[in-house]
Amino acid sequence: MRSAGACLVVAMVLLAQPPGPAFAQVDSREGIALQNQIYQLRQDLRALQDQIARGGGAPARAPAYAPAPAVSGDLVAQLLTRVDSLEEQVRQLRGRIDETQNGLQRQGADLNKRIDDLAFQVNPQGGGAAPPPPGAVPRSAPPVAAPPPPPAAPVKRTPELALQEGNAALARRDYMAAEASAREVLANRTSPRAYDAQLLLAQSLSGQKQYAQAAIAYDDAYNRSRKGVHAQDALLGLANALAAINEKKASCDTLGRLRSDFPTLRPDIRDGMAAASQRAACR
Repeated sequence: MRSAGACLVVAMVLLAQPPGPAFAQVDSREGIALQNQIYQLRQDLRALQDQIARGGGAPARAPAYAPAPAVSGDLVAQLLTRVDSLEEQVRQLRGRIDETQNGLQRQGADLNKRIDDLAFQVNPQGGGAAPPPPGAVPRSAPPVAAPPPPPAAPVKRTPELALQEGNAALARRDYMAAEASAREVLANRTSPRAYDAQLLLAQSLSGQKQYAQAAIAYDDAYNRSRKGVHAQDALLGLANALAAINEKKASCDTLGRLRSDFPTLRPDIRDGMAAASQRAACR
């Protein structure tokens, strides 16, 4: 009875302590189930504690009622074994969660590097006019004609009107007109409609089959607002553009990011992901 009581005290101390790192909050169904089991064990041990309290401190004379049955040491040992097992399962679950998060971070870093390399290939720095070959004789400059009078300044469209006409052009597959409207809005970097124009630019470039530039534009649209209204469209467009330039691994990584960042996907995005995954031969 003394060893059983000692085990019970140890168990109650373990279960009464606040959750430590092993019991860090997890959102998976498996973690929630484990926490529910541990909670039930706490309830069982509290009931055993109450049972001991009711049966202890009896007078020397025979009681007028039947004493409460003694707590079984085997039961306490079983509860302690279950607690140890649940703690180990929680630790393993937390380790798998950390491993998955680290894997996603590595994939994101690799994807960002691929996008940066792609941006450098599309628009390398240090461009400019080539220097004349050695020994070349410079030509005399032609006479400068008088400049023509400046044309009348055109009436600028509002960003809302430019986007409206750009989306209409995109719908009728006039991708160059859609690109021009998007760039018109993006010329003002402080425009409140720049986020919408960035996605329009990416879609118009993709429609022109300029997939490398479209991938960069989609990535810029996603980075402008990673939880914005166009984030799902931007990631799906990026995956399709990467697959089109044979960057299939990066395309699959992008689909994985879309799946992890947005557990609840729009139906059209879900259908588009299935087609993109098949196109990139994702596993």
